[in-house]
Amino acid sequence: MDASDSPAADAPDAAGPAGRSPSPETGPATGPALDREHERDRDPDGMLAEQLLRLTRRLHRIQSRQLEPIGITPAQFRLLRTVASYDAAPRMADLAQRLDVVPRAVTTLVDALEASGRVRRAPDPDSRRVVRIRITDEGRATLRSLRNARRAAAEEILAPLTAEQREVLGGLLSALVDGMPERHC
Repeated sequence: MDASDSPAADAPDAAGPAGRSPSPETGPATGPALDREHERDRDPDGMLAEQLLRLTRRLHRIQSRQLEPIGITPAQFRLLRTVASYDAAPRMADLAQRLDVVPRAVTTLVDALEASGRVRRAPDPDSRRVVRIRITDEGRATLRSLRNARRAAAEEILAPLTAEQREVLGGLLSALVDGMPERHC
């Protein structure tokens, strides 16, 4: 685990909650706080990227903690949500494409979800070589529990923000996500 993965990495830095230097009453920034302040001045986009990465790691840790009692990993949760989003049972290749992962990764996730009774493999009625992935009743019940865990994780992350700040953040994140070019593997 590197220093940026530690819980202390998520704490406000010495430069203050908004990244400002200490006031004249508290004295000038020194040491790591001064280094961060200079880094912000030289590479604000790099610092923003670092903050986003730290937030992502923190969200992942919180979500993993919320999902652990349910007995599912974040990757399995994502696959289960994706299977449930299809009108008709998807093929493994459909899932790999939608999740933007290699097919082998989907196989591993499906194996684990099938072993826990949350999905099942079913033959395609039109082609014996095609296997479809169907969500089970256990999988649907798990999704309901997972949605509650996800809301709790989001609330923990967003707790410091007002409703107005959450709305602004949502708009900014939508702009970033919607503005991302499609990747082709």
